[in-house]
Amino acid sequence: MSSNARAHPSGLHVLLVEDDPALSGYLGASLRDHGYRVVFAQDRIQAMACLQRPDAPNLVLLDLGLPPQPSTMREGLAVLDEGLRLAPALKVLVLTGQDESSAAHEAVRRGAFDFLLKPVTLDTVLHALRRAELFAREEASFARSGEARLHITARIGDGPKEAGAQAEEQLLRRTFAACGHNVAETARQLGLAREHVYYYLNKYGIKRPE
Repeated sequence: MSSNARAHPSGLHVLLVEDDPALSGYLGASLRDHGYRVVFAQDRIQAMACLQRPDAPNLVLLDLGLPPQPSTMREGLAVLDEGLRLAPALKVLVLTGQDESSAAHEAVRRGAFDFLLKPVTLDTVLHALRRAELFAREEASFARSGEARLHITARIGDGPKEAGAQAEEQLLRRTFAACGHNVAETARQLGLAREHVYYYLNKYGIKRPE
């Protein structure tokens, strides 16, 4: 391990979603040298299986062009959407070699933490991961003090009601996940009766991970 790696050990867990074996192998080995625990996925099914584990990663490096449609952003954006619904505190860093403007717009609109354009250097990836670590730590601190940082993208023309519903859903998802999907603890933290939590879970189709 290099001296740089020893200078920056990390306890954080990274999911690398990349279907290019050469790039995946290089990034994975390099991140491990810098103290990261890395798990790998080549497509959406594998990625979501990793994110549903009890020890799921809290950082994701996500290539938008994944099989079975690697020439489009469809599968990568689906991983982004599903991952944030499952774990709202997840920090997703998007990697793409596709149309920069279009990919950046969609990734940011859907809640990606950062956007990296291929070809990307290791230093750029490490810098982005460290920024994500900092945000994750600060958000965890907010949670311990009874606060939550939400990401909402609402169409202005839909009015405040739509934005309010998005905030309500995201707050419920974030709190439910942070409480280990325990309804009683979620109710306590939100200041609601348990039956009200069940109502909102049903309203937004939120379920415990299987």
